Amino acid sequence: MAASGGSETASQPAAKAKPGQVSQKHLEMYQQTCGSCHERGLVGAPRTGDVEAWKPRMAKGMDTLVAHARDGFKAMPPAGLCFSCTDEDYVALIEYMASPK
Repeated sequence: MAASGGSETASQPAAKAKPGQVSQKHLEMYQQTCGSCHERGLVGAPRTGDVEAWKPRMAKGMDTLVAHARDGFKAMPPAGLCFSCTDEDYVALIEYMASPK
């Protein structure tokens, strides 16, 4: 787990964070949920930071990607195992994963 820190992005709302950056709250959500599959590309999950793998998914639009995260899609379980995530959280997490590391 990442230690709590006072970085500039940690205090910014997700919509204001620069691409590839994420708040401490969202980083912790990612590490506890999304990262389980997206760090290693398990069962077809696009790897975090692999911009090319994310391009065709991002082309579908954020509304579709949020719906897939919330409702489940193919091998991805409903809520992506983040049962406390809001749609805004999913947007921040998707943008983080789709951005280059």
